[in-house]
Amino acid sequence: MTAMENPRQTDPAASDAEGFTRGKALAAQAASTGMALRSSDEKNRALALIAGELERSADSILAANALDMQAGERAGIGPKLDRLLLTRERIDAICRDIHNVIALDDPVGQVLGESDRPSGLRVTRVRCPLGVVGIIYESRPNVTVDATVLCLKTGNAVVLKGGSDAIHSNRAIVSAIHRALAESPLPVDAVQLLDSTERAVTAAFLGLRGVLDVIIPRGSLSLIRFARDNAKVPVIETGASVVHVYVDSEVDVAQAVELIVNAKTRRVSICGALDVLLLHKDSVRAVAGALAEALARREAAGETPVEVRAEAAVLGAMEGALSPGRLKPLDPATDFDTEWLDHILAVRAVDSMDAALEHIRAHSLKHTEAIYTTNAGRAERFLNAVDAACVMHNASTQFTDGAEFGLGAEIGISTQKLHVRGPFALEGLTSMKWLVRGTGQIRP
Repeated sequence: MTAMENPRQTDPAASDAEGFTRGKALAAQAASTGMALRSSDEKNRALALIAGELERSADSILAANALDMQAGERAGIGPKLDRLLLTRERIDAICRDIHNVIALDDPVGQVLGESDRPSGLRVTRVRCPLGVVGIIYESRPNVTVDATVLCLKTGNAVVLKGGSDAIHSNRAIVSAIHRALAESPLPVDAVQLLDSTERAVTAAFLGLRGVLDVIIPRGSLSLIRFARDNAKVPVIETGASVVHVYVDSEVDVAQAVELIVNAKTRRVSICGALDVLLLHKDSVRAVAGALAEALARREAAGETPVEVRAEAAVLGAMEGALSPGRLKPLDPATDFDTEWLDHILAVRAVDSMDAALEHIRAHSLKHTEAIYTTNAGRAERFLNAVDAACVMHNASTQFTDGAEFGLGAEIGISTQKLHVRGPFALEGLTSMKWLVRGTGQIRP
């Protein structure tokens, strides 16, 4: 019986959590055995069917999402509601991303190297699927689609463990995906959803060594650390960030302010949103003053106000334009290490670029860092000196996104150095193997 024919709509008893979880994962493992043999055309056809079914199911998905939003509002999750929210426009964007993935080259089978050995052997190194990919994530029902589409395109099966805050949305989305897969060349069981709020299911999921080939956590720093510390399966870390922007002494003030406002306010709930602003001491008065005026204009236009937490020199430059309620003294013990995911910005003055680099080294989670300067030499030094997955010059940090980097969509932003780093999608969901073709050679 397929997962589509037997959807799990209620949590398993705690005592049944391990059996429930393992059963879903084993179904995905069985489905994965033939996935590597599927052609690009077959996989793309399945993705097109998924996009069409999501469009047709938009009303039911939005109704399910409304239940999650109501629960989130009751729970008081605040700005994080934006991560949870689905709209018709967002569903349309999700479907466009699916078609972007369809248009990308299939990495499976790509030849990475080939040689003829003196023994007469023909040795070829090619990309291949990882196998069964586990994704554990919070909110963000769009991840349900992104992860599914990218895994299927790369010949992988996927086991999804979304958060309880998005359980209705995820059930509706996966139901639509299963309906599409039933009409496609791919097996329905290649996509499994652990639609349970039982903590025991999460523990069982992280322990599926020998069934899952990799687990990818996407969400808060606490979720990522929990997965890393408790998983018995290899983990690719993604997501958590404390994003810095350094504004140099040589800078186009108007451009820098526009970039800062966008990096902070476009969407505060994403991992590329600005958290800590470092101002060269010679730029404080001009940049901080102009930034305060820009934030005041946003608030006057009805936009959500930004709370600035800054040291004395910066507060003095911003007073007058921003009301006292929007300005607070900086607490270095906590404010430099907080991923805000909210309309809050920490601001510090630094004596030099070296001081900015040292601050970033001390507080970065190696996600996204940026420099705003008109000095090309300093920009290049910053780009080369900063150890992070994404380092930017004169661009909003909110561009850290797989679709923006031409990947169609993304599983997440990897902040580690092994296997894959930065926004990763199709290529990051593959491994490699050696194909050796002989004519009867034996080794002397």
